[in-house]
Amino acid sequence: MNDIVLDERLEADTFPVTELPLCRVLLMNDTRFTWVILVPRQPGASEVFDLDEQSQQQLWREASALGAAMKEAFEGDKINIAALGNMVSQLHVHIIVRHKNDAAWPGPVWGFGSAEPYTPDQQASVRAQLLAEIESLNLTDN
Repeated sequence: MNDIVLDERLEADTFPVTELPLCRVLLMNDTRFTWVILVPRQPGASEVFDLDEQSQQQLWREASALGAAMKEAFEGDKINIAALGNMVSQLHVHIIVRHKNDAAWPGPVWGFGSAEPYTPDQQASVRAQLLAEIESLNLTDN
C-alpha cells in the first residue's frame, strides 16, 4: 500500500490512531464530538471516484464498520459520514458520533463554534477506546 503525506490542515487538526487496510485513521482534536477521519493511502486522490472500484468498496467497508462500532461504543444517536473536501482537497472521510444533546445538534458540526482540544489524558483515553473497537472489526472481504 502506498504511503501518503497528510494535508497540512489534517496534520494540524488531528492525532494518529492506527492504520486500516486502506485508510489511515485520525482523531479530530475536538472534545465536543467523537470524530475520526479516514484518509485512504492513495497519493493524489481527491474524490472517491479517483479510487479504483476495489478501493472504493474498501473505503465504505471501513467507514461503515467503524461508524457502526463508534455509534455503539460512544452511545451515539446518529453517525455522520461525509467526504466534503472543500477546505482540504486530499480525499478523506469524516465519521462523527452525534448526540441529540451535543453543541451543534441537529445542525452540522462544520463551522460550529471553536474546537475544544483534548488534554493528553483525554486523547489517550479516546484513542484507546477507538483502538479497542477497531481491533474487533473485520475489514477485509474474506
